[in-house]
Amino acid sequence: MLSHRQKQYSVLGMSTLAFAVNFAVWTMFSIIGIRIKEDLGLSESQFGLMVALPILTGSLVRLPLGLITDRFGGRIVFFIHMLLVAIPIYGLAFASVYWHYLVLGLFVGLAGGSFAVGIAYTSAWFEKERQGTAMGIFGAGNAGAAITNLVAPMIVVAFGWRMVPQVYSVAMLVTAALFWFCTWPDPAHARGGDAEPSRPRPSLARQLAPLAELRVWRFGLYYFFVFGGFVALALWLPKYYIAEYGLDLRTASFITMLFTLPSGLVRALGGWFSDSYGARAVNWGVFWICLVCLFFLSYPQTTMTIHGINGDVSLGVGLNVWLFTFLVFVVGIAQGFGKASVYRIIHDYYPQNMGTVGGMVGVIGGLGGFCLPILFGYAADHIGVRSSCFMLLFGLTVVCMVWMHYAIRQQQRLDGKARMADVDAPPIPSSHS
Repeated sequence: MLSHRQKQYSVLGMSTLAFAVNFAVWTMFSIIGIRIKEDLGLSESQFGLMVALPILTGSLVRLPLGLITDRFGGRIVFFIHMLLVAIPIYGLAFASVYWHYLVLGLFVGLAGGSFAVGIAYTSAWFEKERQGTAMGIFGAGNAGAAITNLVAPMIVVAFGWRMVPQVYSVAMLVTAALFWFCTWPDPAHARGGDAEPSRPRPSLARQLAPLAELRVWRFGLYYFFVFGGFVALALWLPKYYIAEYGLDLRTASFITMLFTLPSGLVRALGGWFSDSYGARAVNWGVFWICLVCLFFLSYPQTTMTIHGINGDVSLGVGLNVWLFTFLVFVVGIAQGFGKASVYRIIHDYYPQNMGTVGGMVGVIGGLGGFCLPILFGYAADHIGVRSSCFMLLFGLTVVCMVWMHYAIRQQQRLDGKARMADVDAPPIPSSHS
């Protein structure tokens, strides 16, 4: 008979593994899509739609999956979810025309919704003092994108691209089986044993009630930047390296991993920092670090000509590839911390609605990964400067910081009025607000 602590670690480990596998599936088209484009002779717009659809559906489905998780519990929902997603993954191996890939891609994209299930299930197993760390470790499953970057190309070279979805579908089924046999229903949804014998399921209206609060949408904006910005840059950076610095595709993809892999893994550390120093403090630091780095990343390559006494002198101002990579690396680390701290804040305010509120925030963040690359391209076409993508992210960071500053000041005023109304009341903690 395992102790409660042992069950916690098993649930956390299996949930993180399951999320990593789902995230690898979610980004699968970034590799196999290149070969599909060649086979079908797709245009750039057709290719873009095919790759973007899984990101879109994986984002939109997070809210309903969060609602279902709050109602029925994460274990059964996560298990059934993985079984269902394995079907369209395998079906990709037998697709032959463009609309097949679009339809199947919509269903493969459901893998991205696994985050809303896993974050609610994982947080339900841990006491408040350790939830930030636990959710941060679970969120490190973002590193599944790096798994696809490493594993999928080797499968494509050795066996062809159609073997990738076949291997991934089997991996999903094996993961589902391991998850089921190595996890237990969370205490709030368990039946019998030391858990509550019964738990009334909340009504849909009660579950959705927190979404009427402006604060939820503020948290969503934060996640739009830290997660949506992460996904967008992961998709955009290889092309940026090739165009801006003349690197080949293999080198550009490898250097991009210096952004994606650490940003995913450091999320666990971000959760620990949020527990130890307060999620609000971590978020504020994340925004400041990103603001400074994005300021320099936004500056375009510039050549100045000085008309000197002895002739013209030309000076080049800009970032070389190494300094650029370092700054992008720092932004990725900061976003990894931010992804963890945002969900720690959510749990402080909505511990009983993690599936609903966390799902809605996840939707907004995922839409960032879908919308921002489109905005990057639009800005580049109309401004004519490649670094315009970082200008957009810089502006988004400013908006987040202004709104957060206003919210903090408003909370401080409310806390002050509350203390004046009851001088004997203890100060209202605001370290996680």
